[in-house]
Amino acid sequence: MEKENVYYATGKRKNAVARTWLKPGGGDITVNDLPMDDYFKVESVKTTIKQPLLLTKMLGSFDVKAKVAGGGFSGQAGAIRHGITKALMLANPDLRLVLKRAGFVRRDPRVKERKKYGQKGARARFQFSKR
Repeated sequence: MEKENVYYATGKRKNAVARTWLKPGGGDITVNDLPMDDYFKVESVKTTIKQPLLLTKMLGSFDVKAKVAGGGFSGQAGAIRHGITKALMLANPDLRLVLKRAGFVRRDPRVKERKKYGQKGARARFQFSKR
C-alpha cells in the first residue's frame, strides 16, 4: 500500500505482529508511539530492528513508525525487522536480492511447540519409575 511515498507492510515473528510504515525522513524509529530507545531497553534488540536499514544504507533516509502487539521484546523486534524489510522492498524492489541474501525476507517460522497431554511439556516427560 502506497500513499504519498508512505510504504506499509506487516511483519511477523513468533506470536508478535508488527504493522510498519516507512516514510522519507531523518531516520526516526517510533514503536507504539514511543521512541525506540524508550520502548526497547536491550541494545541487541535495537540493532535487530536497524539491520535492514543498515544493510541497504538507508538508516537516515526513512522514518519508521511501528505498531507491535503480542510476544516478547525479542519476537517484537523480529516482527518489526520483517515489516521494515517488506516495506523497503515496496519502496525499492531492487533491494530484494540484498535483503534476501541476508535472510530478512522470509518469515521465521519457528514458534513454540504445544504441550502434549500426559507429558510434562512439549518434549519433556515425567520421570519414569520402574518400581
